[in-house]
Amino acid sequence: MAIVTYTLHRGQPLTEEQKAELEYLRNMSDDDIVYDEDCPKLTEEQLAQFKRVNPLPKKAVG
Repeated sequence: MAIVTYTLHRGQPLTEEQKAELEYLRNMSDDDIVYDEDCPKLTEEQLAQFKRVNPLPKKAVG
């Protein structure tokens, strides 16, 4: 399995390939994800324990 990284620039339109990849990912089901002993599926309780390490940007008012 490969890790794919994209650098998107603000205002730059997505390519058709990027749109197709996002659509594929949006439609993935839990059955499409491969879990193993190094990356097990987390329970709802475990997921609730995650804390954001970087704050969301404040939206500009006006």
